[in-house]
Amino acid sequence: MEIHRRHLLRVAAAAGAAGVAGAVAAAPIRMDLKSLKKDADVACLYHCDFGDPARFSQMLTNISNHFSVYGNPIDIQLAIVAHGQGLKFFLESLEDTPWKDEKLPADLGQRIADLSRNGLTVYLCEITFTRLKIDQAKARTADFYKFVPSGVAAVGTLQAKGYGYLKTG
Repeated sequence: MEIHRRHLLRVAAAAGAAGVAGAVAAAPIRMDLKSLKKDADVACLYHCDFGDPARFSQMLTNISNHFSVYGNPIDIQLAIVAHGQGLKFFLESLEDTPWKDEKLPADLGQRIADLSRNGLTVYLCEITFTRLKIDQAKARTADFYKFVPSGVAAVGTLQAKGYGYLKTG
């Protein structure tokens, strides 16, 4: 029997899913581009290649609003694809990065985790980690974070699979 994302979300909702806070943090897994899938009738990707914290906060608000008009998380699939400067919002620490002197709002990590309860997935660009010499172990850890070989390639792949493209700002 094939298990679909929609079924898993229904089961989690029915069980009163404990949420991200009680989940065991796991290092992001690596996804190849062929593994990226569209499992809902409505699917959109938010492209995050910018470093402005206010713009990023607005993107999170947009995602929250987007989820809010769908009565059930299984009706929509939202993803963030992050590369370039946008990667900094998904790191545990900015130490030893090009952004080491910046201060990000303390609540961003929690806001992202809260959105993940509705099914948000975050795809992180391996090329950015490599080119900027950032250890991938600096990425936030939760099962909704995934590494992809290239952020821009993931954007194109998701669009080809039927995701709408959204960019804040």
